[in-house]
Amino acid sequence: MDILGRERLAALGRGFSLLGSGGGGGTTMLELMVADAPIWPLPLHAVADLDPATPCVAAAFAGSTYLLAERIPAADVFGPLVEAAERWTGGTAAAVCALEGAGLNGLTPLLLAGSHALVDADFMGRALPRLDQLSLLVDAVPGVIAVCDTGRGVAVIDSARPSDVEALVRSSIVQAGGAGAVLIAGFTVGDLLEHAVTGTYSRALGLGEAAGDPALALGDLAAALGGRLLGAGRVTAIDPAPDDPFASAVELTGDDGAVLRVVARSELLAFVRDGETVAASPEIIVALDTISRDILQADAITLARHVAVIALPAPGWWLEAPERLRHVTPAAFGLSGLEVGA
Repeated sequence: MDILGRERLAALGRGFSLLGSGGGGGTTMLELMVADAPIWPLPLHAVADLDPATPCVAAAFAGSTYLLAERIPAADVFGPLVEAAERWTGGTAAAVCALEGAGLNGLTPLLLAGSHALVDADFMGRALPRLDQLSLLVDAVPGVIAVCDTGRGVAVIDSARPSDVEALVRSSIVQAGGAGAVLIAGFTVGDLLEHAVTGTYSRALGLGEAAGDPALALGDLAAALGGRLLGAGRVTAIDPAPDDPFASAVELTGDDGAVLRVVARSELLAFVRDGETVAASPEIIVALDTISRDILQADAITLARHVAVIALPAPGWWLEAPERLRHVTPAAFGLSGLEVGA
């Protein structure tokens, strides 16, 4: 068990921003929401620390992160969802983990940390856009339910088909105004051992602390993060994909003369150097402003900006089996021909 003090919150947020791979939303809103909460210092439990039979929930926000910033949710926004989940499952959850261990959702479980034990696990290990990419659903863990905000109440979704969870939650979030709370329930802490990415909070803390030194050269920073520097250069073009309105290719003129390209949807999914893919999801591709060292969301990589791109190792859970990996490669996002080395 680790102890999180309030003084580590900024590093935790910075680490989850890095794990966002250009997506996941900024962490500032959640940092402000929990900074003065009466939860500090906060125990962070490893999965093995708790009774495996302990019922657990996972908390997140879905939809537009920009709308969330305009309509800041109440501190007890998950209360009605937890109550509905407990009525449906017939049990009381005593633990909470992250649904998405990246961006603002890395910090979202802290809103329940006053009443639930915080477990160091999540269902993605990075930012991913769809609920059918949750590790619990990829592994078809039985009994899992989703509860989501509808704007006038909550909806409970109990389906063995991951595509149903994605479609129905997404529809409910639209009805809620484009952004809202989501809770996953019907699983135990023991399920996390095999069916979740463990240690993401610890990884985020390590990354955030390593990235806190602005004096590090880019190559040294990449090494301190346990990653590799893919390249740096000036953004010269941003071209939408002809067959996908949500995908784009960001062209950079590399400082070393190379032609660089970052392929993005809501996250950064691949990096191409001189026509060769050298990094791709589920590797975590991070873009930084080379001057300010700001961690950039995909839509903040704008023309004439000077950007450095770093690749962090993929969460190991996705690499353990081909059946898992196929859910998170660029092809899973409809982007073909972006395999590493292709």
